[in-house]
Amino acid sequence: MASSGERPDLDALRELEEVLRHLEHELASWRRRALSAETRLAEAGGDGDGPHDRTRALEDENHAMSERLLAAKGRLGDLLDRLRFLEQQQDNGGGGG
Repeated sequence: MASSGERPDLDALRELEEVLRHLEHELASWRRRALSAETRLAEAGGDGDGPHDRTRALEDENHAMSERLLAAKGRLGDLLDRLRFLEQQQDNGGGGG
């Protein structure tokens, strides 16, 4: 909830910025992990089942990351909808000042 005297759209905007920062850090972390895994995979070469196992593990991680990303996009969409609603309310005279 907004503190007294503070616009509610600012709270929604702060929450949106926090989600975006979290998402940015999450994606950067996954990118570092993917690059590291690709390097390890390239260094391991094609001997035995090892690279195939690692590839499968990376595919599983990628799937999990995709699900998390979709969930984050959903939360982001909800926040954007809230922000638009609050802006519309303010434009319609709901701001009172």
